[in-house]
Amino acid sequence: MTVCESPTRPRRAVLRDSLGVGIAVGVSGVAFGGTAVAGGLSVAQAGVLSLLAFTGASQFALVAAVAAGGNPLPGAVGALLLGSRNALYGLRVGPLLGLTRTRQRLAAAQFVIDETTAVTLAQPDRRSARLGFSATAATLFVLWNATTLAGAVGATALGDPSRYGLDVAGPACFLALLVPQLRGARERYWVAGVAVVLALATSPYLPSGVPILLATLAVPLVLLAGRRPDRGAPVAAQGSGEEVR
Repeated sequence: MTVCESPTRPRRAVLRDSLGVGIAVGVSGVAFGGTAVAGGLSVAQAGVLSLLAFTGASQFALVAAVAAGGNPLPGAVGALLLGSRNALYGLRVGPLLGLTRTRQRLAAAQFVIDETTAVTLAQPDRRSARLGFSATAATLFVLWNATTLAGAVGATALGDPSRYGLDVAGPACFLALLVPQLRGARERYWVAGVAVVLALATSPYLPSGVPILLATLAVPLVLLAGRRPDRGAPVAAQGSGEEVR
């Protein structure tokens, strides 16, 4: 059954889900604002980054590289790698929204992120998909930018963020984002473990931000390790003529 043929979902239900996701995630902009100022960015720079980039994980990656005192170029590359997943989201979300004009597609592309994609894919029809996408994007965009400003201003007023433990807000948020992803497939645990080993082993010898980029090699390494020759092929059971299963 295609999206257009599915029954229409009640408008109230779509808005309830959209607002719930937007508010729950949007308030975490406070952590980014505080982390950005702790990393050396000004309040204005933190605000512009949220306004234009608008993809939390990539923003945290860039700020983490700057905070470590290294070359911001590796941090920018890492942020781009994290943000590239949104392009893949667009391939899935685009047909559901059914936007035909180039201007509409360009405008929607700015808001294709994890949360808007999740809400859009959960809808049974195009009208609900468009409403869910728009409501989630608007709620999250407004809240994320407002709370980023609040967090940045608050961190500036507090002074040295390390006195209050705010300097670990970025890594803590990354860990919080990773924990749900480690449930389920065993390969995810291996990827996480190999990535940690790569990052820790290379951090003392490479510029800040580069170990994070090298940690992305954990994915192909784990995939290659899992493609071993199948040595467990069925073997004829001796004396029985049956295969061992």
